[in-house]
Amino acid sequence: MEEELSFSDIYGSRLALQRRYYSPSCREFCLSCPRLSLRSLTAVTCSVWLAAYSLFTLCENSMILSAAIFITLIGLLGYLHFVKIDQETLLIIDSLGIQMTSSYASGKESTTFIEMGKVKDVIINEAIYMQKVIYYLCILLNDPVEPDEISQVVPVFQSAKPRLDCLIEVYRSCQEILAHRKATSPSP
Repeated sequence: MEEELSFSDIYGSRLALQRRYYSPSCREFCLSCPRLSLRSLTAVTCSVWLAAYSLFTLCENSMILSAAIFITLIGLLGYLHFVKIDQETLLIIDSLGIQMTSSYASGKESTTFIEMGKVKDVIINEAIYMQKVIYYLCILLNDPVEPDEISQVVPVFQSAKPRLDCLIEVYRSCQEILAHRKATSPSP
């Protein structure tokens, strides 16, 4: 079963959350960010090229125009390949683990997998960011030496920065799967 909900990020931009229920023990959440705006891309490109053209008229050196074009193209490719994330996905399977995937605007994907045996809990945490309190979903990992301790906190949906109402939707489903796992696992 697939369901799409609309939320907003901490800046007020629209986010789309797709929830896919494969089974009671397997769910996927895809959070889609707004695409790169052609208007902002054009504005940045024009401002860089106008600045280069004004320097060209002062210096009368054509290398300035060539350098501006080259820097703009390299900067755009770098931004699309390393910075602009279009979609973040969280796949949780109670018998295997949690997989987080980030899809960049250039098509590049970055995937992280955490074994379920290492997961202690999934929580919503809060932080102060630019004079605001923001909330973020994170995965608490067990310390291999001290089982009662937490070794690492792994944030989820770092690029999209969804608001609390979106995080609560994902959090509840994650808690249902973790509860299902605890109920079906053999107790020692």
